[in-house]
Amino acid sequence: MSPVSTDPAAADFPTSRVRTRAEAEAYVASVCFKHGPPRLMGIELEWTVHHEEDPARPLDPATLIAALGAHAPRSLVPDSPHRPLPNGSVLTVEPGGQVEVSSRPTTSMRSLFTVVAADAAHVARRLGRAGLVLGDQGTDPWRHPRRILRVPRYAAMETAFDRIGLDGRLMMCSTAGVQVCLDAGEPDRVAARWSALHALGPVMMATFANSPQLFGERTGWVSTRTRALLRTDPPRTRPATITADPAGSWAKRMLDTSVVCLRRDGDDWTAPNGISFAEWIHGALPGPPTRDDLDYHLTTVFPPVRPRGYLEVRYLDAQPGDGWMLPAAALIALFREEATVDEVLALTAPAVGRWVHAARHGLRDQPLAHVAAEVFELACRLLEGPDVPAGMSGRLADFVARRLAAAGDR
Repeated sequence: MSPVSTDPAAADFPTSRVRTRAEAEAYVASVCFKHGPPRLMGIELEWTVHHEEDPARPLDPATLIAALGAHAPRSLVPDSPHRPLPNGSVLTVEPGGQVEVSSRPTTSMRSLFTVVAADAAHVARRLGRAGLVLGDQGTDPWRHPRRILRVPRYAAMETAFDRIGLDGRLMMCSTAGVQVCLDAGEPDRVAARWSALHALGPVMMATFANSPQLFGERTGWVSTRTRALLRTDPPRTRPATITADPAGSWAKRMLDTSVVCLRRDGDDWTAPNGISFAEWIHGALPGPPTRDDLDYHLTTVFPPVRPRGYLEVRYLDAQPGDGWMLPAAALIALFREEATVDEVLALTAPAVGRWVHAARHGLRDQPLAHVAAEVFELACRLLEGPDVPAGMSGRLADFVARRLAAAGDR
């Protein structure tokens, strides 16, 4: 999926000074919510990386660089050719050394899963030859956060988040997730799809929670990754407020969100604390912001669902092995047809807003467990079609049944 900064709809917006808040809000709404029939889908998979002989040992950047070879991103190796993976996915590295495989958008679930699985296996083999393994949880269960990417963006973010607490470093350096990218839909359906993805979020999060440990101990949260995200910088990471005009509401939020990176010559991109993008437009920071600055600002927010021209679903913990296929398949199936989106909205009404319940208790939360049983029964029925990997419906049904049974036994 393409980032918002390359969207052709922005062509008429000046690349020089952003003159007014109204102008900026109109731009944000236009590039973050693109309209069209729901056809394309994509997946981004993240994993923490560990030394096989001692997973609690700090990651050696030189070993990671050697393992990735020509696939290493330039944030890690400035002169790297950064070649795509064999099946076309792109490999990137997060601040703490987590690796991420991002697919190209496609119209076929079966093709998408085949490509991503093959590229993920290629990465795992390369790491394995260097004595490294992929983690299987949504947080690093053992190590304290340690940033290995020495680039101005992450240094500035670290400075900003450290003012709040440790969770920003955890989010950047110690978490890994499954991200599913879906089209926003036709103009008259965007609000419903946006609402349904948020209403479904606590249910999906509870069902696939997979990060109970931190620093070698259980935290009491089934999704410690979500706890870290929600505490990092709440205006930047909280779920969206659901309104009849998601594009307009999102645009207002982005203009009111503080600037966390102030790009300039040199290595210091630290921004003064608490200055919003709207305040920058009105002269609170040196030099007027440009459209490029606004595009960049949009990449520094991390809510559970982020609009980037498409809708990037970010609320899933990393899963062991090929377990990522199950939540990804469910999301894709549930959002292919608009009638199903409406059914999802109706089924998930009792779970709306239960983000913290989901992250702390998972399916032990009875409203979430009840909704999960109904939602995944629907998803399994939809996963019987021709463009679905073989056995996916049965795998999902078995997984959900085990999770519900385990939660009921506690």
